[in-house]
Amino acid sequence: MDEVGFLEKLRYKFDNLMSKGTGILLLSLASATAIMIAVISLIVWITQSGPTSSFTELLWMGLMRAIDSGTVSGDTGSAGYIFLMFVTTLGGIFILSILIGILTTGIEAKLESLRKGRSRVIEKDQTIILGWSEQIFTIIEELIEANSNRKHACIVVMGNHDKSEMDDAIRERITDLKTTRIVTRQGNPIDIDDLEIVSLNTSRSIIIIPEDDTRVIKTILAITNNPNKRSEPYNIVTVLRDPENVQVARIAGNNQAEIILSDTLISRIIAQTCRQPGLSTVYTELLDFGGDEIYFSDCAEIIGKTFGETLFLFEKSTVIGVQSQGKTYLNPPMDTVLKPGDQIIAISEDDDTIRVKSDQQSSVDVEAIRQNASSQPDRPEKTLILGWNDNAHLIIQEIDNYVPQGSLLTVVSDCVEDEEFQIALSQVVNQQIELLKGDPKDRRILDELMVKNYDHVIILSNNSELDVQESDANTLVVLLQLRDISEKLNCRFSVVSEMLDFRNKKLAEVTRVNDFIVSEKLISLMLTQVSENRMINTVFEDLFDADGSELYIKRSSKYIQSDKAVNYYTLVEAAKRKNEIVIGYVIAAEQKDAKKDYGIYINPSKSTMVSLGEMDGLIVIAED
Repeated sequence: MDEVGFLEKLRYKFDNLMSKGTGILLLSLASATAIMIAVISLIVWITQSGPTSSFTELLWMGLMRAIDSGTVSGDTGSAGYIFLMFVTTLGGIFILSILIGILTTGIEAKLESLRKGRSRVIEKDQTIILGWSEQIFTIIEELIEANSNRKHACIVVMGNHDKSEMDDAIRERITDLKTTRIVTRQGNPIDIDDLEIVSLNTSRSIIIIPEDDTRVIKTILAITNNPNKRSEPYNIVTVLRDPENVQVARIAGNNQAEIILSDTLISRIIAQTCRQPGLSTVYTELLDFGGDEIYFSDCAEIIGKTFGETLFLFEKSTVIGVQSQGKTYLNPPMDTVLKPGDQIIAISEDDDTIRVKSDQQSSVDVEAIRQNASSQPDRPEKTLILGWNDNAHLIIQEIDNYVPQGSLLTVVSDCVEDEEFQIALSQVVNQQIELLKGDPKDRRILDELMVKNYDHVIILSNNSELDVQESDANTLVVLLQLRDISEKLNCRFSVVSEMLDFRNKKLAEVTRVNDFIVSEKLISLMLTQVSENRMINTVFEDLFDADGSELYIKRSSKYIQSDKAVNYYTLVEAAKRKNEIVIGYVIAAEQKDAKKDYGIYINPSKSTMVSLGEMDGLIVIAED
């Protein structure tokens, strides 16, 4: 082994010292300064060459000359004393220069650390968002609206991006923060050490921005397996794509994570909306915090009453279900008796607006109610799907749950694989499926297809091969062509289009189609809702499932006499007699007017007078 020299060892020790940070360097510099002043002062004191014999005063004089180089110019005395003071001053200049350099470097490093967002967040009851994507702006906007009644709300965002870039993006897209503060930090959500920065233990809820399923599950594990985790369970909300990963995520979450299946959810919404124009607006209204939302509420007045009776107790809220013994029942039997501990599930402007009206009387125009409206037998339906993506087979399967036997479904796409189409074929029972390979934007193909008089048209975005803007541009082209065909042939068909960027929805409104499924926005809205109240996830699961009760838009003429003015109590009673719950109504004449929410009115006051025509509809929660 080679011998290591003294100077090399000294250099090595010096290198190690320099790598220990600003604090150690300052301490070392202070020590070197003190030793230098002490040694020189000791020499002056021993030689008695200074102006004083006090060692303390000599130390002070040495310190003054070390930090102020001009002091030495006024020294008088022996040559040895002046020389020692000059050495002290030179050492002070040298040390001060190093000190300035160390402080400058340390301050710059600290500013860089702050810019990167690596300092720990000191907040309480904050909502934490882990991850970064285009969805985050919708989530933040909804959280700001939800926090509008809280004085000191806080949202903490941790993303794997530069902090300044995240701050700039949020400021550019979100201008009104109301009562909410937004704090950003740079970090990796699957890193346990980085998660310490956002103070998980003081959080109100944790939203994990969906990426690939594996990364989401790793993030859940990093949260729930943190050695410093709190004793109370976390409120974690996230999104997965593959249903097979749900069980693994629940195990990782240890009953602390609410999972939303994005692909399944969007497929169900598209399938339901294509058969009921306007339903997407209803879903958006219920999911965002801008109007009326779904709340759980304790109310002593409901105890001992039947569910049917509770429908008339609230002037400004619509009761849609009950939570009993930890289970959610949407549209339960009307004779269900509510017991102590039960909660009502209601649509209301806010949770504090769910109040029993002081006047218990409710006026119902019984004569206006149709007792036994004639029902027509279900006829086979024709559905046209333009385009193809990863969710197409799920959408076809969901449509099959609603349409009667003998229905037809046509797919037009130039990118569908035969294997994928065979998977879709194997999942249907009530429909005959045909595939036409071609470009959905081709006007000749569209003209030939529309002769078949399709009932429903679905335009799917190609999110696997095209970027967001190009995919939405293709959707707009198809929408414009369909509008032109509808006007020229004077034919009516419902159109549901899937869009990727919510900002393109305003461009699409020129096509006069009122159903746009912006999947990323709907998922973001649901994430926000569940983060505020995790129990609401069970309501959404029931509401979007083909089994049980769902949302329908039905002709008002099946419930009440057309063009007769009645109050909303009468509509509630008419739906109740069919074991259904009415949550609003649709004015057909306003369905092309975006400023009037396409004629959709959710949760009006019970005393509201309304006259519904033959083409108007009621929005109801029913089993079929």
